[in-house]
Amino acid sequence: MIRSVLIGCLLLTVMPSWAQTVGQVLPSWQQGHLEIHFIHTGRGNCAYYIFPDGTTMLVDAGEQDPTDPRTTSPRNTALVPDSSRKPHEWIADYIRSRTPAGRQPELQYALVTHYHDDHYGTVYAGAPTAKNGAYIRTGMVGVGDEIPIRHLIDRGTQYPIDLRSQAVKDRLTASLRGRQAYTSLENYWKFSEYWQKEGKLKQEALQIGKSDQIRLQIAPQKYPDFRVTGMYANGDVWTGSQVRHIFPQLSEAAPYEARPGENQTSCAIKLTYGKFDFFTAGDISGIADLGTPEWYDVESVIAPYIGEVDAMTVNHHGNRDGTNVQYLRTLKPRVIVQEVWSSDHPGHEVLRRLTSKWVYPEARDLFATNMLEANKQVIGPALTNAYRAYEGHIVIRVEPGGERYFVHVLNHRSRRRELLQTFGPYASK
Repeated sequence: MIRSVLIGCLLLTVMPSWAQTVGQVLPSWQQGHLEIHFIHTGRGNCAYYIFPDGTTMLVDAGEQDPTDPRTTSPRNTALVPDSSRKPHEWIADYIRSRTPAGRQPELQYALVTHYHDDHYGTVYAGAPTAKNGAYIRTGMVGVGDEIPIRHLIDRGTQYPIDLRSQAVKDRLTASLRGRQAYTSLENYWKFSEYWQKEGKLKQEALQIGKSDQIRLQIAPQKYPDFRVTGMYANGDVWTGSQVRHIFPQLSEAAPYEARPGENQTSCAIKLTYGKFDFFTAGDISGIADLGTPEWYDVESVIAPYIGEVDAMTVNHHGNRDGTNVQYLRTLKPRVIVQEVWSSDHPGHEVLRRLTSKWVYPEARDLFATNMLEANKQVIGPALTNAYRAYEGHIVIRVEPGGERYFVHVLNHRSRRRELLQTFGPYASK
């Protein structure tokens, strides 16, 4: 840790003059910079983007059930920085603290990659009701109740099953866990419908192959080399010239178990700023687990269409069904961010793939939002020697034009979120 901090201090000498030192708050976003903040609350994934012109976007806002024994067990990360607020409140607080100067907190875009609690929240006993009485505040809904969301994007509701159909509702609500999952979905729809009726929100599914659905809203003419492309969702991948569906055609009679799950249908986007490329894909899988068909390997099929990137997130938090050899060998990321909330993030075999020079020989740096002690003890030095940082809010800051970028680690145990470490500069590919 001391060595990493010293390295971070030395690297500050090559950073822009507005940069601050370890122990101080990271300077605010400046025009022309791209920032990706991986916000860690201990309850799931969340990333806050500030585009070069100040357009903002949130990708996921996890909030797991605090009344579930699993959530508060040693297997799960603790709520940070403390329990005085709920996860969605800490996310909103973070966004307010990093909102571009002179602007009111607002999200031009919010993307829900898929409908799991650690990505968009769950309704649970004790979750607060919104002042308007229309929905329960949790996860993305809770953030949106505090900070206006103008354009809400998700994977839709029609594939691989019609989530709004009575038959699906009856099936899911037959079990206790299914009832909670469906109640959370309905709560999300209530939030969206309320604000759409108010004329303050637009909602739609991610458009695959489109680079104008998520776009600069404030000064697009200044940054023509910036774009966000919908690359994958629901089995549809953008090949560069057309949309290709990668799953077998399903008949109406196909059993639920034979259909792709939430993870395999996750939304994925590629962000490009000059030479800099970043890719994130929710919980897509890359290995067909025991008893599942080979087409569960989404990663290998879509990887060639993504190409090499500078930075990426680890799929499915580092669970053993993701981030396979073909995927890593194709993307060759220099910076890898792992959003952690469980003691099996990452699986040992996933770590071996992430660190293997056989998979790809180029250098890479790994960053985790909160590696649990249990995982360190089980895997040992192979894990403890692999990461540049084991915990904190991870911030990728790309300089104007996209030629260089830095990685900053902020203290997620402090309300000030002071700078702990800095790495870089990295040269974009």
